[in-house]
Amino acid sequence: MTSADQRPVPMRSALSRRGFLGVTFAAGVLLVAEPSPITASAATGDVTLTASGISILASVGGRVAIRDGSNVVRSQGSKFQVKDTAAGIQISTGGTPTLITLTDGTPAIRMDYVMPAAAGATMVYGLFTVATDRAHLEWHISGPSTLIPDGFLFSRAIAGATEPDRFVPITEWVRDAGGGIPFEENMGVAHTSTWGELHGMFLLERSKQAWTNGTWIHSPGVLQPDGSYVSQADFFFSTTRPSATASIGTSRELGIEIWTDRDFNIWDAAGETVSVTALVANGGSAERSVDLTWWVKDFNGAQLIEETVTGVVAAAATWEHTFTMTAPGHGISVAEVSAVSGSDEAFARTTLTVLTPQTYTAGSQSMFGIANYPWLQVPSATAVLDLWQRVGVDRVRISYVGGPGLPPSAFDERGMSHNIELQPSLDATDAAAAQWAATSVATAVAAGAEYFEVGNELNRPFNTGVAAQAYIDKALRPVVNAVQASGAPLKILNGGLAGMDKPWVENFIAGGGWDLIDGFAYHPGRGNFTPDFDPEGGDWSAGATGLYWNFGGGLRQLKELMAEHGEKEIWLTEAYACTRPNGWWNDTYRHAAENVFLTLAIAKAEGVRCVNWYQFHDSVLGNAQAADPENVEYHFGLMNRDVSAKPSLLAYATAAKTFDQATFLGWLDFDDRDLRGLLFDTPEGEAAVLWSRADGYILNPDHDPAGRYFPAPEVWVDPWPTKTTLTVVTAGDSARQVDAIGQTTALTVNARTTTIVLDGAPRIFYGLRLTGTAENVAAKVRAITVPSRIVE
Repeated sequence: MTSADQRPVPMRSALSRRGFLGVTFAAGVLLVAEPSPITASAATGDVTLTASGISILASVGGRVAIRDGSNVVRSQGSKFQVKDTAAGIQISTGGTPTLITLTDGTPAIRMDYVMPAAAGATMVYGLFTVATDRAHLEWHISGPSTLIPDGFLFSRAIAGATEPDRFVPITEWVRDAGGGIPFEENMGVAHTSTWGELHGMFLLERSKQAWTNGTWIHSPGVLQPDGSYVSQADFFFSTTRPSATASIGTSRELGIEIWTDRDFNIWDAAGETVSVTALVANGGSAERSVDLTWWVKDFNGAQLIEETVTGVVAAAATWEHTFTMTAPGHGISVAEVSAVSGSDEAFARTTLTVLTPQTYTAGSQSMFGIANYPWLQVPSATAVLDLWQRVGVDRVRISYVGGPGLPPSAFDERGMSHNIELQPSLDATDAAAAQWAATSVATAVAAGAEYFEVGNELNRPFNTGVAAQAYIDKALRPVVNAVQASGAPLKILNGGLAGMDKPWVENFIAGGGWDLIDGFAYHPGRGNFTPDFDPEGGDWSAGATGLYWNFGGGLRQLKELMAEHGEKEIWLTEAYACTRPNGWWNDTYRHAAENVFLTLAIAKAEGVRCVNWYQFHDSVLGNAQAADPENVEYHFGLMNRDVSAKPSLLAYATAAKTFDQATFLGWLDFDDRDLRGLLFDTPEGEAAVLWSRADGYILNPDHDPAGRYFPAPEVWVDPWPTKTTLTVVTAGDSARQVDAIGQTTALTVNARTTTIVLDGAPRIFYGLRLTGTAENVAAKVRAITVPSRIVE
């Protein structure tokens, strides 16, 4: 025996996992397909394991090659990378493979990696096993306490792929045990490859897209009881989609995935055929009879369809079925498809949207923008930009050559406006600050940016003002000097503040910053308050759930400061409506739509130059399309994780259409002090945006203040109990109402009088005569800033 053979026989790791990936990772469960014999061989330094449809070839030097059933190498790598706070990044330089037998009798390959001397005491070995169409890969890492397990990666290169590799988060819809809306959880991450009809997939519990490329896969380690770490992945060959491969490969009872044949699940008009395809995966060891049911409900709660079909799904197999219906009128609907077999259920949701194309004419004077570059270009950059323009987006906050997202030329080709935002350091030396400013201004000029927003949310600690002078000295003034030296017609915005930070602005003005900017930028973060809420008084806590995070009051404060110190363009370079599920501080999907529209309506009324909505897609740049129900950053989008639309998208489109060429006439005063209104002149006539605050300004009020949880109602549930009926004069013989998502209802007019019903949801009304000399007019116009009241 060699010394390597005398080492203790290693066991598979026994990690604590939740979700269906725990089955494969913790217990090593194999595919439920008919098992095949595993053969092992070793010759001239090469070690091979073979099962049906797959083999692993390990070689001296650390090479690990995964081959298909025809012995064609599809993936190979030879290195493992660790990260250490003291030693930095360390990459293996070789390895020696050995055939071993695990304690359960499974043949395995052990690869002992050679680490560089700089890695010190760090040691890495790999354990690799095979089963039918599957390989299990795990790396055991031991070393000093300075190891950073989230920085582990393994190398792999895909050979001969016929399509670009994809990053595919595997998600599962779950129902909240405490009630509220269902939501998605991330069950794993797949890095997929394609060779014609054959697909390959590395499946991990966690893996960041941003840390993965054609050479490396991010494979974080998990701490073991003995202080070591284990990093692991499964590789599968299959001919089906990644989600079904994961369900079958991990022996999950039932899995389901749904999709449509339209980009973003958006149709152009009523009457078109809507199709939703479901793929059911049976991960069990026996065939199952499955009831497949779908239903669709619209924004108003109407059940558009419900249907059930039954099919038999073989073991380790899939069943695909397509449901169809006729598209309703303009609006958005929720579709749910569930697969049920005995006590097992899997379900999935998406939205189906009918959005009529619209033409916008405001051009570069448009108020409507997006805060982030288009970082998720699914299904394509062209499709994303088409949708941006379809809903009225004109301006992107960040675009420059070599930057994230698309280059300026992509927006120039479409006549879209673009700015730039770059982040300085407030701790830089004067020389470094000047150099950063010169380089950044050159980048902005080369990009053709109209405005340079100098930094992002550099006003920490919030509501104290302590960082204002350093910002002027280290960021803003150097940029202004560099712009003057360049002679470029570049306009300057201060770095968008997190919240309307009045103490910071006052110190900024006192320090001479006000005269250095062309426009004032801030981010009106908003908690569970309506956009017109103004918490008058001094107690504006900037804590996680403080009154500081409001829209209307902050805008009033800014307008008051401008009245004293001089007018500036107002730029809301990030505006929000977060829909983190079942959280009282965040918006429900219905409230989000209402609040998107009302935020934009108030911004238009108050002369805001641009609102850059944060952001277009749910999820985050470094982990695109992954689900995370607890992290607020994953839920700011106008689009869902699966790139279907939220009601918020339609609200944005409704505002863009309504205010494209609108002129604000004034706020409306009613005898009923709970009623609110904005009056605009538009090409379609006077448009009044009306709502009521009879139910107050606080959203989701019935919650336990000790936790974040709130059982959010479904999107079709009307959350406003108090209805106010108002009889109003009409300008002619017809009038209509448009809700926040653009649904139009004709009003009944008799003798130039109609009746409207108002509640907390803002609605647009055309054809009303609310002001003037006619008898019984309902309101008076006044031009004031953000009328509100203190909530008792």
